[in-house]
Amino acid sequence: MNINIYYGGRGIIDDPTLYVLNKMQEVLEELRVNVTRYNLFESKNTIATLPQTLKDADGIILATTVEWYGIGGYMQQFLDACWLFGDKEKISKIYMCPVVMATTNGEREAKLGLSTAWEILGGLPCSGLCGYIENTITLEMNEQYVNIIERKAENLYRTINQKVPSFPSSNQVVKQKVSIPQSNTLTQQETEEWSHFVSDDNYVQRQKEDIQELSNLFRGMMEHEGADSVEEYLADFERVFKPQAGFSAEYSINIEEKPQNLIINVKGPKLECKYGTAEQPTVEVQMNRSTMEDIVNGRMTFQRAFMSGLMKMKGDFRILRTLDQIFIFEGEK
Repeated sequence: MNINIYYGGRGIIDDPTLYVLNKMQEVLEELRVNVTRYNLFESKNTIATLPQTLKDADGIILATTVEWYGIGGYMQQFLDACWLFGDKEKISKIYMCPVVMATTNGEREAKLGLSTAWEILGGLPCSGLCGYIENTITLEMNEQYVNIIERKAENLYRTINQKVPSFPSSNQVVKQKVSIPQSNTLTQQETEEWSHFVSDDNYVQRQKEDIQELSNLFRGMMEHEGADSVEEYLADFERVFKPQAGFSAEYSINIEEKPQNLIINVKGPKLECKYGTAEQPTVEVQMNRSTMEDIVNGRMTFQRAFMSGLMKMKGDFRILRTLDQIFIFEGEK
């Protein structure tokens, strides 16, 4: 059995939550459970990648300390990352025990908040542990408190080992009804790769610098070539068109520097490219001129432009990805 502990406090010496976690970990390891702890304050720059650590977990403990109000930023970031990048199918099989110790008021609300968040993610909640501890020494010296902690760890072990069922909760329905952005209709592998990009500050900074450099480069080109040419890009798409049998879609591409949208209508082997408006396009895309120049010159694909934030879209992401299959510009890999 594998249990992960995610600690969202600040790691200060007299944090009562740390004592509770140490005691629970000690009991679980005596039961031959493989326990792995993740201190979120030590991984604050890579929190977006931590949902990947849930893959091998049978159960988890979400632990935090209420020092003034709520569960704190680190734990909230981790839960956000689970919503954006986590494998929902795997999460649906993971039991979660919330642990909240408070040095001020609000421990019950924080514990309830963790349970609710995990249910919305689709996970399985367990009975948690919360309390107001003014001084950690009183917690350590009170044998009854220690017994409560040990029993809670044993109950968590039994719940996971016996796969104890629970009644469905209305919170779990939220996962099905909340409108998830189209950017999340990616494969699990693509989502994990995206989480690495999000957590890489150097990558984000490089992307900003590249965007600025390209913007300056093509701004000068537009002044000479004319940004509003009604024929621009039409021949580029017609030249590289690779039809797919039975595939039909209409793309509306809004290039910020142009007054009209580029309409690409694909009906099997037939292709129609023009500037104008589309009543009900299958996919709507928005980008600037420099991004379009990169795509038609083979330096960028539509999917990479979307993943790096250079392009926005509305519609079915699978249809968007087909653009890279039916229009193969020279230079792409």
